[in-house]
Amino acid sequence: MTEKTVVTAARPGPPDEDVAERLARGEEDAVTAAYARWGALVHGLALRALGDPAEAEDVTQQVFFAAWRGRAGYRPDRGPLSAWLVGITRRKIADALAARTRRADLAARVERARHTAPAAPRPEDVLDRVRVGEEMALLPEAQRVVLRLAFYDDLSQAQIARRTGLPLGTVKSHARRGLHRLRRRLAPPGAS
Repeated sequence: MTEKTVVTAARPGPPDEDVAERLARGEEDAVTAAYARWGALVHGLALRALGDPAEAEDVTQQVFFAAWRGRAGYRPDRGPLSAWLVGITRRKIADALAARTRRADLAARVERARHTAPAAPRPEDVLDRVRVGEEMALLPEAQRVVLRLAFYDDLSQAQIARRTGLPLGTVKSHARRGLHRLRRRLAPPGAS
């Protein structure tokens, strides 16, 4: 009978507690050491849960970025750094799965919309568009330009400000005044 010798390989680098303390103090090289030590664990958990190597790599990067940003919340007296990283990993995996579900739902809605025939325009809709166009033409030029960029080009007010060179506050004022004027002019008689 031969005697079995159990050999435990020492982890390269500083002890786990040292990495944890340095990370908590905000030493940048500590996150590199933590990644070297627990990156494979985090990646393995993400890959097992997500089944996609690219998503698992993204989650792994997110975990260590979140660990760095949230290092002030790590308390070595509550448990080892590896357990804290596993907790972050679980949250990031849940986020990735939720995002995957949202993407699938959006893709399904887009696919359904592609196969749905557009509704025939109603005569009153056409008349409403003509009337709005006529009223828009009566607006002062600055208000008209801002509203056209907002509604027809689907630009945000900040984008309109950049495109027109107007200050953001001026763009907001033109939009507010133009909409108010349109609302008054397009309101049915007797409406307040």
